[in-house]
Amino acid sequence: MEGKTIHYVGGACILALGIFFGCNAIKQGIVQFKEMDRTVTAKGLCEREVKANKVTWPLKFKKLGNDPAELYESIEKDNAIIMEFLKSNGLTEKEISLAPPTMVDQQANISYSSETVRYRYKANCVVTVVSSRVDLVRSLVSRQAELMRQGVTIVGNEYDEGSGVTYEFTGLNDIKPEMIAEATKNARKTAERFAEDSESELGKIRTADQGQFSIENRDNNTPWLKNVRIVTTVVYYLKD
Repeated sequence: MEGKTIHYVGGACILALGIFFGCNAIKQGIVQFKEMDRTVTAKGLCEREVKANKVTWPLKFKKLGNDPAELYESIEKDNAIIMEFLKSNGLTEKEISLAPPTMVDQQANISYSSETVRYRYKANCVVTVVSSRVDLVRSLVSRQAELMRQGVTIVGNEYDEGSGVTYEFTGLNDIKPEMIAEATKNARKTAERFAEDSESELGKIRTADQGQFSIENRDNNTPWLKNVRIVTTVVYYLKD
């Protein structure tokens, strides 16, 4: 009986020691995991100023009249004057498109002003230039007053504030790899500075988020100059 008691006590001690060392090993594992999970999040910025490589210029005008046939004849005359102005200054037919006029019967709406009572029909017309030759189009935009000397008045659409010249940059794919690399490099510099201040060393990348590219006008006065921006977010491990 006494031998069995000693056997049971010995077994219990062995079990207790096993649990103790097992728990200690688990504890050490948790501590090591937490130490490995020490991280720093850094953001890297990259900005580039680029020039627009696409321009869209809608030349809008309107015509008023009471005879539809005479009105269409007047529209064709103005279209011809605009086309001649654009082509004689270097633009090609592929860069110019004529949209059919939008006719409005103004007598159908009694809320129109006295001007619309005088003329029954109003035609909204547009000749659109789409080109990659931004500098050339810009020079022609500044000279559009020459059309007035020939009786063509270019106007804005009273219902559309965005009816003017628009500039775009379509070459993002060409500069994207370099910008991402530069933004990531800047993020690493920031993380290294933090690690140095915290008396740690920078480890491997845990996660990285490329972020979204944005393309905006550099300012309101030079819409043909664009500011391209990317912010990357990188999480690094820290180690002692």
